Amino acid sequence: MIALTVSLQVVPGCRDEFLKAIEENAERSFTDEPGCQYFDVVCDLADDHHFVFHEIYEDEAAVEAHRAAPHFKVWREAAAKYVVPASQVNTLSRRLFHHS
Repeated sequence: MIALTVSLQVVPGCRDEFLKAIEENAERSFTDEPGCQYFDVVCDLADDHHFVFHEIYEDEAAVEAHRAAPHFKVWREAAAKYVVPASQVNTLSRRLFHHS
């Protein structure tokens, strides 16, 4: 499993529109991408404009399929309106252990 973690700041006043866009992106990820296993979005309690997404994909090929999906282009263009420039940090990591 490959984890994609994204941390970013949303422009003040754009939180609700941003949440709608990310929800649409997550729904399309699950319906259009068989390799998407998990999609979670959390908001910092101290700053409700700081978001972290945590996505789980089967493998690196599934991450690349996500990046190539048509809905991801729509998401990138929408996110550009909502995300504070230079605040986004993307990290890929390999899932080694999970306990629930």
